[in-house]
Amino acid sequence: MSRFEFVDDHAGAFGVKRLCRVLKVSRSGFYRWRKAAPARAQRAAADAALAEEIKQIHAEFDGTYGSPRITAELHARGRRVNHKRIARVMRRFGIVGLHLRTKVRTTVPEPSHQKVPDLIRRDFTAPAANRRYVGDITYLPVAEGRFLYLATVLDLGSRRLAGWSIADHMRTELVSDALRAAAAMRGSLHGAIFHADHGAQTSAAFAEVCAELGVRQSMGAVGTSADNAAAEAFNATLKRETLQGAKGWSSVSEARLAVFKWITRYNTRRRHSTLGYLSPIDYEQQTTDRVLLAA
Repeated sequence: MSRFEFVDDHAGAFGVKRLCRVLKVSRSGFYRWRKAAPARAQRAAADAALAEEIKQIHAEFDGTYGSPRITAELHARGRRVNHKRIARVMRRFGIVGLHLRTKVRTTVPEPSHQKVPDLIRRDFTAPAANRRYVGDITYLPVAEGRFLYLATVLDLGSRRLAGWSIADHMRTELVSDALRAAAAMRGSLHGAIFHADHGAQTSAAFAEVCAELGVRQSMGAVGTSADNAAAEAFNATLKRETLQGAKGWSSVSEARLAVFKWITRYNTRRRHSTLGYLSPIDYEQQTTDRVLLAA
């Protein structure tokens, strides 16, 4: 409670002049504070209403959004609210997004690894979609100490997850299936770069799949996670936002469903900071529209 609030609450019993003298506050300041009370109450009510909107969005995205994405989502819904106010209201009402957790590495080089150059060199950008991809394998913990493994193919141009595959192993077909899924979605990957860690992606069998699809292989240094940071960050976000602190899923089917739902939402609705807080598919559509208008 502020001193002005104390004066206001006890003015009837002791008088404003006496209380202000004892508490060492100015009477003029107290009366200004009292005059502004309706405006403060109005702001507090507006903040409470905004907090309810924020809570709705926060729940809609499984408690994963922090203030920047909340701001983008509100703006997309026609609410022009300053980002600083949103951050303040979230702090006041205890609304917090999720934070990254440490990743457990799943890169296990195969004996038949191929010599592959690094064509990305930590430049995780692309001039357009379907030019440069990164991929990784991450583990999905399931009950009773079991694991599933997820292979991803992420487009650096639009951050769209173009292909993915889940299995109970990390053999070459896991990443091959993910790359083939990306080729099917895009129609063709001919001429595109696919960058990955030293794992199943280094096998001769995977090199054959890349050659078949017209994909140029790229690979960073052994044991250097920064060389594939974009793919690792994607997988870390996926697990953080699906598990939300849990140690694992109760069943294989639950894990598969959770990942499928998250990937669908990621591509179609989740706002990405590097895309001006558009979703990957909205970004691709906007880019296509600009090209068509310029033609």
